Amino acid sequence: MANHLAISHTAVIDVTIVLIEESFASTSIAPLEVFHSAGRLWNALHGDTPEPRFRVRVASISGTPVTTQCALALVPECAIEDIGHTDIIMLPASGLDIQDHIARSTSLLPWLREWHRRGAYIAGICTGVAFLAESGLLDGRVATTHWAVASLLQERYPQIQWRPEQFVTEDGQMFCSGGIYASIDLSLYLVEKFCGHEIALKCAKALLLSMPRSRQSGYAMLRISLPHSDARIRELEEYLQANLERDISIESLAERISVGPRSFVRRFKSATGHAPGAYMQLLRIAAAKDLLENESTPVAQVSGRIGYSDVAFFRRLFKRHTGLTPSEYREKFGRLTFMRGALMSGLPS
Repeated sequence: MANHLAISHTAVIDVTIVLIEESFASTSIAPLEVFHSAGRLWNALHGDTPEPRFRVRVASISGTPVTTQCALALVPECAIEDIGHTDIIMLPASGLDIQDHIARSTSLLPWLREWHRRGAYIAGICTGVAFLAESGLLDGRVATTHWAVASLLQERYPQIQWRPEQFVTEDGQMFCSGGIYASIDLSLYLVEKFCGHEIALKCAKALLLSMPRSRQSGYAMLRISLPHSDARIRELEEYLQANLERDISIESLAERISVGPRSFVRRFKSATGHAPGAYMQLLRIAAAKDLLENESTPVAQVSGRIGYSDVAFFRRLFKRHTGLTPSEYREKFGRLTFMRGALMSGLPS
């Protein structure tokens, strides 16, 4: 069983980006620039002291340069075996001949398994997810990949719970993204996870990027629970996320997994870290944040869409969780604007 590396929101986090022959260059370069910019670029644009949040190293399997799909040569700092410490490992998107790439990179697989055993967080981008699948690290876990290769990977690795409709998945300490430019979504997702929402937003706005999308179709999945392996509880989490606006009783949830209400509450809290009622409240607040950040929907309608008919209650609840009213939150964290003046003023709406 893997150890979990303890990463605080204030620590400098070590990231290793693995270069792979004939990969897509942007899936190595974009994460590097996102991680390098976190805590730096926004501060520099505003005349503040940079506070780097990540320390990035670039390695290849053998330590030699690699040539990407577009014939751009990328030069690593070292070989993967020279990495003495890392908190996060990023694997880029390989070419479409997935099995050929795996066959030529067999020494990568035990290295990934070893770092997973040590507690590193490992992320695969697009077709790079195949390396994680081949290593066995995704067995029994939720994962995504590019829609064009999803059927192939589903057939080859049926033990994985594939969710090709999602841009980004997280299960335990394994992360996957669904496409080439979803490497940016995944990188910002990791910045937010390890550095907090405000650092991620500042990083995104400094780079003129939108915050991560979570789905290739439909509404974003909202991850608020602890990593766990209880498949029935995970199914209920997805059910709750799809039914935010409904009042759902403990009894009906317990019935869906054929247990009594008291046993259900214990099992749900053990898996997610939250009692069902508190979980639903956190879920609704997370959904409200998403709507306030990305839409101009009036606060009253936001309240109704997440299941609160009493707008005054929603405002009080939201402020208790965030320290801000919904309107204040939208003003501070609203949708990114591409107007030049936005970068020079506070946190633009």
